[in-house]
Amino acid sequence: MTTGPLKELRSELRDHAAPHVRAQLERVLSPAADDELLGVRVPVMRELARRYRELSLEGVDVLLHSRVHEERFAGLLVLAEQVRSAQGADLEALVDFYVARTECVDNWDLVDASAHVVLGPWLLDGPPDALDALDVLDELAGSDWLWDRRIAMLATLALIRAGRFESTFRLVLRLRRDPEPLIHKASGWMLREIGRRDEQAMVDFLDRNLAGLPRITVRYATERLAPDERARFVKTR
Repeated sequence: MTTGPLKELRSELRDHAAPHVRAQLERVLSPAADDELLGVRVPVMRELARRYRELSLEGVDVLLHSRVHEERFAGLLVLAEQVRSAQGADLEALVDFYVARTECVDNWDLVDASAHVVLGPWLLDGPPDALDALDVLDELAGSDWLWDRRIAMLATLALIRAGRFESTFRLVLRLRRDPEPLIHKASGWMLREIGRRDEQAMVDFLDRNLAGLPRITVRYATERLAPDERARFVKTR
């Protein structure tokens, strides 16, 4: 491993740590007892990731297995930077690297910053019904690990932005009985993103499936609808 860049990145993260940012993160993330929060803002970590985008995968792996939250975050952002310029076998290798380490993606901010930008380009790289892509999403959605299931849902944001909604609709239905509110919120968020691009597609989906959807999913999904239209869905939940 080239230890120089890794050591420098870790040092810079600590240089940017701020106690008031750490206090904010402690409130919103509910970190595990063995997590260490430095208190580094996300824009700072994004800038560092761009500067250290050539970090080796071995170095990224060290970051992802760190108990310092911002080191895991920075590792994911470096991986995302590498995905942006990867194609073919190189892209698939980075996706495999990520999927093999989802135990390190263990809070909502880490999922939300990585799933669609790491898995997204690979999901878009093949045909809309590529079996490998669907298999990966299904495997993640069927995991006992909460964050795997959220990764599956958030990864479809890349497809939504490309006008491809079916994978999201399918996962919303599959995860509608999930025990975790964070999954229901993610489902509603992705439906809302569909509605931003094609409101009628989202409304039609809700009309067909409203009775089986969690209330929180419906509330999140309909936030941007006109008040009367939103009330039509929310009042029935």
